[in-house]
Amino acid sequence: MATVTTQAPIHETTIDRALSGEGTPEAAWQGWARLNALPEVDPAELVPLGGRAVVVAPHPDDEVLGTGGLLARLSEISRQILIVAVTDGTASHPNSSEWPPERLARVRPQETRAALQRLRLRQVQVARLGFQDGAPGRIEASLSGALSEYLQPGDIVFTTWRYDGHPDHEAAGRAVHAAAQALDLPCVEVPLWTWHWASPDDTRVPWSRARRIVLDGATHARKLRAVQAFRSQLDPDATTGQAAVLPEHVLTRLTRPFEVVLI
Repeated sequence: MATVTTQAPIHETTIDRALSGEGTPEAAWQGWARLNALPEVDPAELVPLGGRAVVVAPHPDDEVLGTGGLLARLSEISRQILIVAVTDGTASHPNSSEWPPERLARVRPQETRAALQRLRLRQVQVARLGFQDGAPGRIEASLSGALSEYLQPGDIVFTTWRYDGHPDHEAAGRAVHAAAQALDLPCVEVPLWTWHWASPDDTRVPWSRARRIVLDGATHARKLRAVQAFRSQLDPDATTGQAAVLPEHVLTRLTRPFEVVLI
């Protein structure tokens, strides 16, 4: 994920997805009966035998925060996995002397590799596109074409939801959705910042499309350990006074013992 300093652009509709403050508390989500009653989907059903999971992540860590448990489960049942890293997350610490863009460009891919090792993934490939972080217009304009080199028949494509609230997430979501649609491939969308700006029973979210991937205790523990690999995002920045990019209240919403996808 990356630092959010502006409201996400409005696209196709006038819904408000402003990202400010600490967002909707996890206690509110846990108190919503519908969340725990969402229909379950099995990873083997989501990615059938012979299929490949392609996860397109706008920033390093989005693939683990959104689908880390799913990826671990898919690996256990011998599904092939391709992670496409759209950016290297170099805009996460603006004006920082501790985390300048050139250091982030080195460290954040290393953090991803460590996280994937902690998930114990087999048959996983990572493609890094090196797009500019924090440039949603460029991401949307170029990503669909770039994906044509990687997508193939039988792929099931995962990416951030087109209305997730973060400009890069939404741009990537639109581009990936268009690329998958052009190749007649399934596209599964993953809400991440949605849990921040939305609220229980929020009519702006297509809950009828939401499915729950339940993580057993061992898989959940592996995801929690994998998230800890992203130290650049978990510690405050002493040189700017900026709090952690992923503070506890954000992590709590993204490290539940289940993951939610929109199918």
